[in-house]
Amino acid sequence: MEDLKEILLIGFYPMAQIQPFVNEMQSQYKIIIRYLQEFTALGTAGGLFHFRDQIRCGNPDAFFVLNGDVCADFPLAELYQFHKEQPTKCNNTALVTIIATEATRQQSLNYGCIVVNKDTMEVTHYVEKPSSYVSSLINCGIYVFSLEIFQTLEEMFNRKQQKIYSNMNGNGPTVNGNSPPGNDRDVGYIQLEQEILQPLSGSGRVFAMPVTSWWSQLKTAGAAIYANRHYLQLYRRKHPERLAKPSGGGGDGCTIIPDVHINSTASVHHTAVLGPNVSIGPGVVVGAGVRIKESIVLANAIIEERSLVLHSIIGKNSRIGKWARVEGTATDPDPNKPFAKMDNLPLFSTEGKLNPSITILGCSVSVSAETVLLNSVVLPNKELSRSIKNEIIL
Repeated sequence: MEDLKEILLIGFYPMAQIQPFVNEMQSQYKIIIRYLQEFTALGTAGGLFHFRDQIRCGNPDAFFVLNGDVCADFPLAELYQFHKEQPTKCNNTALVTIIATEATRQQSLNYGCIVVNKDTMEVTHYVEKPSSYVSSLINCGIYVFSLEIFQTLEEMFNRKQQKIYSNMNGNGPTVNGNSPPGNDRDVGYIQLEQEILQPLSGSGRVFAMPVTSWWSQLKTAGAAIYANRHYLQLYRRKHPERLAKPSGGGGDGCTIIPDVHINSTASVHHTAVLGPNVSIGPGVVVGAGVRIKESIVLANAIIEERSLVLHSIIGKNSRIGKWARVEGTATDPDPNKPFAKMDNLPLFSTEGKLNPSITILGCSVSVSAETVLLNSVVLPNKELSRSIKNEIIL
């Protein structure tokens, strides 16, 4: 968007962990990016209220909020235009517009469920992760807010502060005869969905914009492989120059089965075969005869000759030896269920077994020649030289 002036990242992660990423993205996209570190975890709405002055700086017409665990073909320009055009019952501007999408009835229970007036798209009811079916229209975690939302956030902050101080002074509920202690998290922690969106639904100032384009949560490494495939498809449509050109091998180029992204600083042998749906990071070295499919290879990894990488993520500075096999299991949504989303299964099942998943190598993992890894998770700085199946290597 041409009118987008600044990107603010808000979170509780230490600055040292985030700043290198911020510097890299700012250099790449030529836009101001700042990381605002919370003094304690404040929740989405609590973080917005705490950094309200930084968000309002420059007096923007509105601001977007995107959860950090979602990926999509973000229709931000359309969202902003939709938001501006919504008439409200009280002749005020809309406070918030939510991007929404359809899910299956069963999977909708894992998301924020939205009920709308289909004529006006006003949100009339909102429930976060309901215990029974409410609606198959779900919250995508992508919003545009008018600046008036800060009045609502301030009212909620003051109510919570008053309640906590009342409890501390003995005028509220007690625990074992004593008032529950207040702390910084209690005072500043505000949940966007439960404490802001849910009470505002039905007020005539909250709207939903349904979309049919691709959207997914990114809560597991398996979801990253799924997201990588869709982002490569978006490159094909919007930035084809970022993709390696399809080829049949020979000459100076390797064999490419679309879609594949290869960083300009990577070195790939002309006899390697890459694709479909492969991303090769900066400084990666791919040797002769290597086959890589449905995988992500991160910076400075080395894939030695004749090795095989399928449905896997290879961490930074890792090395895969000659004739090794690194393979995971695809965890895509059920293609036979309309609107199905990623299930985002936990690493272990209720029986304590490692769920089938992609194979993940952490940073600086060394896999010896002819080693086989199947459905495995390997944490950083490990050396492997045996056949491994369905294991997590600590």
